Amino acid sequence: MKKFLSLFMAMFLVLSLAACGGGASEEEGTAGEGEGTTGGEEEVTELTMGFIPSQEADQIADNVKPLEEYLTEQLGVPVKAEVMIDFVGLVEGMRTGQIDIGFTNPFGYVQAVDRANVEVLVKAIRHGSDTYKAQFIAGADSGLNSVEDLVAKEGLTWAFGDTLSTSGFLFPASKLMDLGVEDLNTFFTQTAVGGHDNAVLAVLEGQADFATTFDDARTILEKDHPDVMDKVKVIGYTEAIPNDGVSVREGLSEDMKAKIKEAFLAINDKPEVLAVMNEVYTWDGIAEATDEEYDIVRDVYAKFKDQLEQ
Repeated sequence: MKKFLSLFMAMFLVLSLAACGGGASEEEGTAGEGEGTTGGEEEVTELTMGFIPSQEADQIADNVKPLEEYLTEQLGVPVKAEVMIDFVGLVEGMRTGQIDIGFTNPFGYVQAVDRANVEVLVKAIRHGSDTYKAQFIAGADSGLNSVEDLVAKEGLTWAFGDTLSTSGFLFPASKLMDLGVEDLNTFFTQTAVGGHDNAVLAVLEGQADFATTFDDARTILEKDHPDVMDKVKVIGYTEAIPNDGVSVREGLSEDMKAKIKEAFLAINDKPEVLAVMNEVYTWDGIAEATDEEYDIVRDVYAKFKDQLEQ
């Protein structure tokens, strides 16, 4: 796991710089700060939302335009979307004030609290639930029928979206370790493919023996690959994970945070905007969220942290 830690730290430094290279420096201020502040509270003149890849970046940028327009109208300031490179870039963007509103997956949120003191406001509802499970998938004719089959055969190629993805990597990796895999780096051939859809595609096209994604990422590919549900099967799940949510950076006023929360909760009564959330992250509804709900994620990360420090 030392090899993984070195790779993690290098990726964090490189991607953090890449994600923030085009923005203002901390000395210059952030997009949300204005010159007319009073009483030490910043004046918000613009808000930037940060998205992490669940599909192609340019597709996300196009799909969220109605959400930009809706929030701009509700909040009274321009709201723009920015698709980040990955979770690390989003956390760093919120830490430096480049990103005001972040669509954070559970692990990304835990990291963002530790590094940037962000606050979660709302969370996703999918299929009537505020939790979900990660799934293990394999080819229908692969002979792999359970997660136990994966740990019984060393050398399999494992595809996942990102090493910092809660459902794509962290929780599945935790389960694999619970089943006896001591060193993920040597036991499997790992390939980070940049998104849940790409992880499914890697199995579908025979580039990976198995993949780990949110449940059920196969549906993303159904339009272009109608046979994906027949050719790629689910062979196991992790324990329940709290759904992803929307968080805000440190420094926003309580009034602005309340307005942002209210605007997102009101989307439940606006089908055309909710359809945007469904298109981008398959949200069926929105509910209030609390920090305590993500303690299970902290527990899993703590286990990984112990492994990484050995």
